[in-house]
Amino acid sequence: MATISLGIIMHGITGRMGYNQHLVRSILAIREQGGLHLSNGDRLVPDPILVGRSADKIEAIARKHGLTRTTTDLDSALADTNNKIFFDAGSTQMRVGLLRKAIEAGKHVYCEKPISETLEEALSVAALAEQRGVKNGVVQDKLYLPGLRKIALLKDSGFFGRILSVRGEFGYWVFEGDWGVKAQRPSWNYRAADGGGMILDMLPHWRYVLDNLFGEVKAVSCYASTHIPSRVDENGKTYRADADDAAYSTFELEGGIVAHINSSWAVRVRRDDLVTFQVDGTLGSAVCGLTRCWTQHRVNTPKPIWNPDQPQTIDFYKTWDEVPETQVFDNGFKAQWEDYLRYVVEDAAWKFTLREGAKGVQLAELARQSWKERRWVDVPALAGSCVRRVA
Repeated sequence: MATISLGIIMHGITGRMGYNQHLVRSILAIREQGGLHLSNGDRLVPDPILVGRSADKIEAIARKHGLTRTTTDLDSALADTNNKIFFDAGSTQMRVGLLRKAIEAGKHVYCEKPISETLEEALSVAALAEQRGVKNGVVQDKLYLPGLRKIALLKDSGFFGRILSVRGEFGYWVFEGDWGVKAQRPSWNYRAADGGGMILDMLPHWRYVLDNLFGEVKAVSCYASTHIPSRVDENGKTYRADADDAAYSTFELEGGIVAHINSSWAVRVRRDDLVTFQVDGTLGSAVCGLTRCWTQHRVNTPKPIWNPDQPQTIDFYKTWDEVPETQVFDNGFKAQWEDYLRYVVEDAAWKFTLREGAKGVQLAELARQSWKERRWVDVPALAGSCVRRVA
């Protein structure tokens, strides 16, 4: 049994998602467990090099976690033949240029979503990766959430019967930054010129969730809004928030399934989790959050009677049964990183390519078109894309 070191260029790890989910809870977690077990008995140990514009920031992170490799010079990191993978969790506007540079340097690439701001750019960089023969991937972490994995298990078991509809509620109140309460999200999220907006941020997520779990998206109707037009940034300066901070979307899926997902940073939560999905079928229904899932079968469905003159006597929450914890689910980002690393070094099965990521950008574009034109918009198939059914 051998230990294999794999150099990974990590860009964008000073941001919340890049640092917490990708560096600490994925790459460092894999290192701390002794590496990734490969099918031949070898262990693969990631060797990250942190790349960023601020030497002070990346060096501070490296010191905190006992890492030794940092640089502000991306070209030198790409020139190092020991570095086989380039990963990006930086800003969407920089992503295409960074991916192109890494691909042309012969590196395998993996990145956060969305992979670009436009479908044309997304397809272009996907085609370049295919032409250069580098392995490529995009983060599609929601499919690895315990809650949605339980939904997938119910679906595969036939629990729902014929699925009729899917309803999603995502979001929470992002503080405006005044009254002495800092916002929980960076200010660029709310500036259109910086690539912000709910549609571009979340509809790429909903595309791969719907496609992989319930049926490919065939059409979209979307209305978005900028509910909070003025916010306070990280430096205490008031700015105009002109990006959409909420999107209300209805989707037609293959098989006649209707999906509706509300996404908002201007909503106060009174539900089981920050994101919930309800799936209704002829034989049963299920509701899941990030980790937990509840079901109600046809034989256990109560029979409510509409009577506005008397208080409701049924406690509807108590009529649902929680799906038990029959297995331990690892961090979703880490689980997908492990799948990606096996794809790179073992040529294991992998479907979450840049071309699949382009489908999310496509849906965001079409949702914006729907909003602008106030109508349903068809979602044409993209050549060369594929769908992975998650077990």
